[in-house]
Amino acid sequence: MVTTSSRLLSLLGLLQSRPLWSGPELAERLGVSVRTVRDDVARLRDLDYPVEALRGAAGGYRLGPGGRLPPLLLDDEEAVAVAVGLRSAQGLVGIEDSRARVLVKLEQVLPSRLRDTVAALEAAVERAREDTSTDAADPDVDPDVLREVAGAIRRHHWLRFTYRGEPALVEPYRLLAWQRRWYLVGRDPQRGAWQALRVDWMVLSHPTGRRFEPQQVPGGDWSAFTVREVASSGWAVHARLRVRAPAAQVLERINPAVGVVEALDDGSCVLITGADSLATVAVYAGMLGVDFTVDSPPELVTELARLAVVYTSAVRGSSAGAGR
Repeated sequence: MVTTSSRLLSLLGLLQSRPLWSGPELAERLGVSVRTVRDDVARLRDLDYPVEALRGAAGGYRLGPGGRLPPLLLDDEEAVAVAVGLRSAQGLVGIEDSRARVLVKLEQVLPSRLRDTVAALEAAVERAREDTSTDAADPDVDPDVLREVAGAIRRHHWLRFTYRGEPALVEPYRLLAWQRRWYLVGRDPQRGAWQALRVDWMVLSHPTGRRFEPQQVPGGDWSAFTVREVASSGWAVHARLRVRAPAAQVLERINPAVGVVEALDDGSCVLITGADSLATVAVYAGMLGVDFTVDSPPELVTELARLAVVYTSAVRGSSAGAGR
């Protein structure tokens, strides 16, 4: 038979897992009567846990704010998920120290069996650099900025900030993490234009406190919209290439986030692409495997010439070595 203390811990675990439970739901999960649930709730209150009872058809029990924090209750799968998630978290300034503190707290409250699991994962799991597609440094986001943006999204408040030195005002809708970068999907309330903005390029201003009525992103898919927008505006540098190949052929060779293709005629097209550096653009342009010319920027031509020297030297050196 389950002891009262074990049942109280199980009850706390259920109350932590979602915002509201009805009495019959808790009774069914715990295998007791509704009256026993009421008695257990009274015991938790005696122990200073802020369990609130809401009356009415949609009522039930929930953990209220304040009071002492309930013990951390994790089953085996949850402990593994937390440990792996903490070990994998990247892209936020100061996350290493925060992650270490959380893992220490986990070890203090978890039973020895789960503590060993978390410790084993922490010791065994490594995380390689994710952003291997560029020579630019990995960007970091200030957690305070991320928190403020998320709060504005939740409250449906306009967000005012400076973006790459220019003032900006948007209706914030979603935060998305992709390729170790954080993006905000927002809508300009004055022009009605939707955008995907790099959070690491944002410098927040004072909160506006002005509420907006949410709308649906074009196409209805937040991730797909972000990937499309990144291709045209989400990179540090952009280039326009005139490619001597059909648009369909170029589209087959690129990731949708790498560029936007515009057909000129049956045998040529324009590729608007970008990356975090011109060196990366130059390398990926060569990987198209078709002839192209550079419309802009002129600095890309210089970078292509530099790479041409490197590649030509490699070919000559390899040919000389093969002839020995």
